[in-house]
Amino acid sequence: MKKKLTFSRVLDTGITYIVLIVVAFIFFFPCLWLVLASFSRSGSIYSFDGFFPSSYSLDSFKTLFFDTTMYNYPRWFLNTLYIAGFSCLISTFLVILTAYTVSRFEFRMRKPLMKTTMVLGMFPSFMSMIAVYLLMTQFHLINQRWGLILIYSATAPMGYLTQKGFFDTIPKVIDEAARVDGATNFQIFLKINLPLSKPILVYTALTSFTWPWSDYILPKMLLKEKDLYTVAIGLMNLDETEFTRFAAGSVFIGVPIIILYFFLVRYMVEGMSAGAVKG
Repeated sequence: MKKKLTFSRVLDTGITYIVLIVVAFIFFFPCLWLVLASFSRSGSIYSFDGFFPSSYSLDSFKTLFFDTTMYNYPRWFLNTLYIAGFSCLISTFLVILTAYTVSRFEFRMRKPLMKTTMVLGMFPSFMSMIAVYLLMTQFHLINQRWGLILIYSATAPMGYLTQKGFFDTIPKVIDEAARVDGATNFQIFLKINLPLSKPILVYTALTSFTWPWSDYILPKMLLKEKDLYTVAIGLMNLDETEFTRFAAGSVFIGVPIIILYFFLVRYMVEGMSAGAVKG
């Protein structure tokens, strides 16, 4: 039976859509402005006609990739890809193993471990920056890309609760049936639970990739040599007269993430929604 439309219902729906459109425009406008700024012909923000460039060209993108004497964007991009890629692989492996272990096995320190990680997760990460820097100095990992990879990978298992919630939704009777048939714990994980966990694997891999891909604080602290810069550090070190190069670099660095989100958003939603069912 169709609900009867009333004036108050139409007004409420109209106001809701207007508010959503206004909010969407507020978030979309800076992105649109940055994209248009990346095509500015002049190269400087001071030549803009109001909010937008007075003329457009592709020169900023050509300069970004081919004028590498002072600002080597291609090398920065490869450094970022190297760090984010290896961090993603190691972090995903560690987070999934941690979540699976806490979800499927009962051991004495299970509850205290969960409570401890939840409490530690309440503290902001920048509180540990001095300790991290001193540790990296002692291990001679300053100006080493693997130092960053180790930090990202070591801290990743702290955020295992969403993945644990997903594994909690997989019935344990499947594991018990497999054990009756002679399967080991590793075989149950690899051949039964892992194939069922595609949504949470995609979600974990994508979130593990995006953090090092866009992070600025840790690379700035640990990478001092210009050839080792990530894109975030390199762009922040551009001269103020190179604003369109900064805009072009910012737009280009966002393209891989946007493509990944478009292709994997379905699995992300499934992983997050299933992982939030149980804690």
